[in-house]
Amino acid sequence: MATSLDPKLPVSSMLAAASLDFLSPELPPPDNRERLLRVHLSLQDSALLPLKHTTEVIRVNGEDILPIPEMPDCVLGICNWRGEMLWLIDVSHLVGLSPLSWRKQGTATPFVVVTESDEQALGLLVMQVEEVEFHSLENLQAPTLGLLSPGLMPFVLGVLPNSGTPVLDVLAIAQHHFE
Repeated sequence: MATSLDPKLPVSSMLAAASLDFLSPELPPPDNRERLLRVHLSLQDSALLPLKHTTEVIRVNGEDILPIPEMPDCVLGICNWRGEMLWLIDVSHLVGLSPLSWRKQGTATPFVVVTESDEQALGLLVMQVEEVEFHSLENLQAPTLGLLSPGLMPFVLGVLPNSGTPVLDVLAIAQHHFE
């Protein structure tokens, strides 16, 4: 933008109007990546959970879980979480993998990823929680049956293009539980 020198304008106004693009660094493009939490459903199987639905990660002892009769096997029961009732789902069992053996003596207490959807808290029991990763969900590919187990398919938003790691759909898990 060219600025004409107007003797009636103060010098400071002319400088402010002058284009100083060469002094300002170019802004980086906006980062559209989302934060995803890597969790292990078994020793071999990992998945990612969007952090936008995650409240916290906790551990719950088996004696703190109240089993609820006549529920699917993947629903372990409820526990007290911040004075509220938290439903606990064994995600491994839900998707057709072996249930976590957290009640056996000497086994490590699994992690519970507390998620919220529609203001309803839900605890997703997983074997291990690793790290937060950044990925663009715009690049997700549709899951294919040969790549993922059939039980996992209804709960997947998509898979990462290079690794084939599934990104789980917390809303689909919650809807399945509350149907």
